[in-house]
Amino acid sequence: MNCTQAATIPACILGFAGGLAYFGSLESDATKPIMIRYFSTGGCTVSCMGLGYLIGPAIGAAGWRMTHRRAMNLIEAKDREFHQHIVKNRVDPTAQSATNPVPDFYGEKIGSLHQYRQWLRDQARFRRKARFAEE
Repeated sequence: MNCTQAATIPACILGFAGGLAYFGSLESDATKPIMIRYFSTGGCTVSCMGLGYLIGPAIGAAGWRMTHRRAMNLIEAKDREFHQHIVKNRVDPTAQSATNPVPDFYGEKIGSLHQYRQWLRDQARFRRKARFAEE
């Protein structure tokens, strides 16, 4: 479990508890049907939990960055170097067509060395197809 996942669970619980404390303490209008009051209070409480689910990864990532400041410079340098490799090796998107789309132009699906090598092969295959289509 990484830091973003570890921070998401407490953020969900805190969001739910905060929503329950706030919306549970509000005075309700006695003229409205009771089911509408319960559903609206429950919906608002669950939406507070959803907000905690959305905020949790940001808190976890910020916490990880604060605890790993030395490693961040190295990681960011490697990311910049990798991005330069992606920019250098990706194909020209002007050669794409409906039958020959660009394969993963930004390299978003690359998660390992094997996937990077496959991405390079896909880029080379697209270059060959585009070149032969022009001739």
